[in-house]
Order: sequence, then structure tokens, then C-alpha cells
Amino acid sequence: MFNSLSLFLGWRYVRSRQQHGFASFISASSTIGIALGVMVLIVALSAMNGFERELSQRLLSIVPHAEIIAVDQPINDWQVSIKQVRKNPSVVAAAPLIKMTGLLQKGSQLKALEIRGVDPDLEEKVSSIATYVIQGSWQALKQGTQSNQASGIIIGAGVAKKLKVSLGDKLQLLLPKQHHKNQRRRQFSAPIKRNVKVVGIFKFGGTIDDTLAYMSLTQAAQAIDLAKVTLANGKSSYQVHGIRLKVNNAFDAPKIARQVASHFNYYVYIYDWTYTQGHLYNDIQLVRMVMFIVLALVIAVASFNIVSTLVMTVNEKKGDIAILITMGAKASTIMRSFMIQGLFNGVLGCFVGAALGIIMAKNLTAMVRFLEDLLHKQFLSGDVYFINFIPSQLEYRDVLVTVVIALVLSLLATLYPAWQATKIQPAEVLGQI
Repeated sequence: MFNSLSLFLGWRYVRSRQQHGFASFISASSTIGIALGVMVLIVALSAMNGFERELSQRLLSIVPHAEIIAVDQPINDWQVSIKQVRKNPSVVAAAPLIKMTGLLQKGSQLKALEIRGVDPDLEEKVSSIATYVIQGSWQALKQGTQSNQASGIIIGAGVAKKLKVSLGDKLQLLLPKQHHKNQRRRQFSAPIKRNVKVVGIFKFGGTIDDTLAYMSLTQAAQAIDLAKVTLANGKSSYQVHGIRLKVNNAFDAPKIARQVASHFNYYVYIYDWTYTQGHLYNDIQLVRMVMFIVLALVIAVASFNIVSTLVMTVNEKKGDIAILITMGAKASTIMRSFMIQGLFNGVLGCFVGAALGIIMAKNLTAMVRFLEDLLHKQFLSGDVYFINFIPSQLEYRDVLVTVVIALVLSLLATLYPAWQATKIQPAEVLGQI
């Protein structure tokens, strides 16, 4: 694209431009603007990648990837259903689930929450909740209780704080009475009351700590009077509401859940994490798109400062251009010479901005923590969000896209001034010298 004469002239004009104060200032400002735009865009995209990684690896380790809940009646042979579900190669693990909504009462304090009845061993295969238990033990749910003793329950730290309870305290669980389809629903039905004992407290962060609790599958089934059925192998087991799935790719969960449900033996409702936490992922994608557009426009504004620089250079070099034309220089040679001058700013800005952006993106978490310690202020609260730090994950694909966009914008900015240089009439210019 560029011959040796174009490169020689372009580089010589770049060097001579540095000796002119105002032109040098305009040129430097465009280079700095491109560098800042590229750097900030790389850092912003890396932060969005980090939030997406934490969403998939942290939040979705607790939130069900997908749930298949029976519609008409509870599932009797959930062991057989789990074996059937596991035949799908995309399903990593499956576990039975009983879902309840109720109130926990301690004195005059009440807290509404969702209670999940789970098998402690199978639940650990589909969830990492056991790693977030800070008091008590997850395996405490496996301990059998006598009929006159309180059932064990593991609650979130937010629930414990609201009710002002600690490990070993006893609470009262209030559950709505279950009604069959053929049973007339009374307007005011007395709630089911069960005594429960806090055997564990988990702390994950965000609203999950305020809205979630766990009971063993057996105790949850007994609490809402689910039937105990005899299986084909002669063993007995309680009914469950549904099956929880863990899949190999959380972002494919909706499709995988539909595939599994289509081969299920029951009529089921299909739920996946996008129903409950999908807004977080959509927010991340929306912020990513908005930031990309805004910062790309910042790079565009900085790039088009090149236009001012080249227009000034063309006006200053009219005599040189006229002499070159009279000596037989082609218009394309003149045009390429000025395009090289503009691209110099773009290339330099991209190189500096990409280098600084990569360094900052790789150290963003540590830099933000240092700033938090310096200001004695935490930017993200774990009580509100599911993380208390700024994550970052550098993707070199984002770096490449950002640099290419900046270079293309820089190239486009050089076209008009370079084209105008070819329109100079040697007779008019040389006649005025």
C-alpha cells in the first residue's frame, strides 16, 4: 500500500511537525486521546468479563442451573427419574428437590423465605452451598431426629441477623397448608407449624443470604405431609416436587432443560437460572454494550483530531506539495504520505493504550483493593451484591477488536485531509512564492 517515497515523506513530515508548537500539541492530544480510549475500553471490557465469570462460577454454583418441577402430582420414584435425567450427556449431576415457601418465627420476629428440602449428599454434587457454611455443618442435615425433636435447618446469614438467632437456637416454621385439586380451598386455613433447630448458617452474599434455607429431604417431606411410597426394589422413599439439574454449560441451561423435560415421565414446569438471576446477566451485557459504544465514540473523537493536525500540515506544506507534483509525484503518493502521518498517531496511541490497558486489566482487582484501603471505603458491598470486589478477566480478543477499531477510525480520519492535499494547484501555489 505504501511505497518507499510515501514512507520517507510521511516520516519526514512527522519529524518536522514536532518542531511546531501548536501542531505538535494537537498531534499529541489526538495520540493521548486514542491511548486513553483504548486503555479504558480494554479495562472496562475486562471488568465485564470478570463479572460474567463470577456470575457463572460463583452465583450459579448456588442458584439452580435448571429445575424440573412436577405439575399435577409429586414425583414418586425420584431415584429412577434422576437416572433417566443423567442419560443426557449435557447433565453433570441431578438431585431431588422439595420447594416450600414459609415464615420463620423467633419471638415477635418473622422472616419470609424459601426452604429447599434436599438430599445432603446429592445436593453437594449440584451445588457448592456446603463450602459457604460458616457455622455448624452441612452434614448436620443428615442427622436423624426423633418425632418429638425439632428438625434441623440451615439458614442464611441475613436470616440469622434478621431474627437475631445463632447456631443451636430453636425457631418455629410456618408453612401454608397444602390443598389438593379436588379439595375446596378455605379462605383462612391455619398454617402448618413445625419446630426447627438451626444446625448451620451459611454466608454467600447478596439477597440469597436473606431468602434461602435448607432442610433435609425427609424432614421437608414430613413437614408438608408428602406421601412415603414403596419403590420397585422394595425400599421406601418420600415423594419430591422435582429434580434439580447441574449442566456442563450454564448458559445453555434453558435448551438442556427443555431437552430433558421432553423425555420426562411427568408433566413438568421448566425453570432455569435465567428466570431468577437472568437480569444480572442481561445487565452485564447491557452495560458492556453501552460502555463499548461510548468508549468507541471517545476513540472516534480522539481519532478525528487527526483531521485538524493534517489540515494544518497540508496548509504549511503547500509549497512542498506543489514542487513534488511538478517533479512528477503522483497524487496517490501525496495522499499516502499524509495518511502515514495520521496513522502514526493512531498506531502510537493504540500501542500505548493497549499496553497500559493490558497491565491495568491484569491488576485491576489489586488496584481497586489498594484504592479501597487508601480511601477506607468499599466500592462493592457483599451484603448487596454477590461479590465484594471488582473482578477482571482479560480477553485478548477484546484487545484485538479495540485496537482494530481504533486503527480503522484513525485511517478514516486521514482520508479527507490527504485527499485535499492532492487537489493543490502547483501554478497557484508557486506563483505566490
